[in-house]
Amino acid sequence: MLDYDLIVCGAGPAGAIAAMVAAQAGLTVALLEKQILPRHKTCGGGTPTVMQTLLHDLVPESFVESTVLSMRHTWNFGDPYLSPINAPDADRPLSIWMMQRSVFDNALAQRAVQAGAELRDGLAVRTVTIEADRVRVSAQAIKANGGLNKGDAFVATARTVIGADGANSITAKAANLRQKPSIAIGMEIELPHAWGTGHPDLRPDVAHLEYGAIKRGYAWVFPKADHLNIGAGVFRPRRQDARNEHQVRTEMQQAIAHYLEALQLSPDLSQVRFHAHPLPIWGGKERLHTQDGRILLAGDAAGLINPFFGDGILHAVKSGTIAAECVIENAVAQYSNRIHAEFAANFDAALSLARFFYQYPGVCYKYGVKNPKSSRLATELISGELSFPSILGRAIGRIQRAMLGDRHGTSALSEG
Repeated sequence: MLDYDLIVCGAGPAGAIAAMVAAQAGLTVALLEKQILPRHKTCGGGTPTVMQTLLHDLVPESFVESTVLSMRHTWNFGDPYLSPINAPDADRPLSIWMMQRSVFDNALAQRAVQAGAELRDGLAVRTVTIEADRVRVSAQAIKANGGLNKGDAFVATARTVIGADGANSITAKAANLRQKPSIAIGMEIELPHAWGTGHPDLRPDVAHLEYGAIKRGYAWVFPKADHLNIGAGVFRPRRQDARNEHQVRTEMQQAIAHYLEALQLSPDLSQVRFHAHPLPIWGGKERLHTQDGRILLAGDAAGLINPFFGDGILHAVKSGTIAAECVIENAVAQYSNRIHAEFAANFDAALSLARFFYQYPGVCYKYGVKNPKSSRLATELISGELSFPSILGRAIGRIQRAMLGDRHGTSALSEG
């Protein structure tokens, strides 16, 4: 039987980074991935440029398809507000990279291989079992690949397992962790696009954000090299798990269709594939490793999606790094505390802001989003240059004061 110091389940950003960092430290590492890489991954694909500081020598040219410098905000596809991220005199220019996860994830996985990790893709993890001093992982080949035939079993053990296997984490279930996660939901399409067609504001440096078309969430259009990622997400579901809200999928499809119309695009939707995916958002502090420290959760499996914006790539990379460092330092018992120290205060404040924003989206759009500094502030929050606790009280207070001073405040509240 194969035996490793560490088995990482899932080769997304969290898992690939964890495998790379651990392998660089000299640990024997197996990186397991259900699909054969490169593979499609449903995701908007936006991440702040601060990501570069966490990627070692992986150059942006290998995965970045466009760089967003402006945001175009709308309310019910009207009342547009196009604002740059950087003022002309900005001392720290910021931007957001747009990429395809298939390219990005594969690049990270190959970096892990170059660092010494053993990539085993095409293996679906079936069981994770804690034994006396090891963890046994059993997986099954989904198709012929790397000496395995479809259906063949793969069994290995390790001192530690990092579960980076996403919202439906097999590892989390096996470890009895995150038994009642908060699940938001997103849906998107990938639409081929020739720049210079459609709405004049469709440009490779502009991200589009729509706040009135979807209740308790927002819709978006993210530019890529030769296509648009058009989607919608519900980030404050009425129930703990948005997958149980059956009408939500219809609402998101309608929002995407209306976005296409508003941007003067008219594809045959019967030929377009809609991809829906769960988003395990932060719901508060919880244990993210087993009592014995044999299993740790990272990335989406740990519920590290920002509850306000719904972004998770940067947080996945950070958590994968922290998980690997805890394994390297034999400090796995400290893992949950380290994750909480990195994310809890910021995400708790983001959750409070999300509750307010998605309850009163109309008035928040009028007095918050349309502020000349809003795109800059949003980018600073996404980048971690600005914390949610530092702006929470001020942002809510400003909007509440504006509501009191607006004789139409009552009708604005009803929009949520």
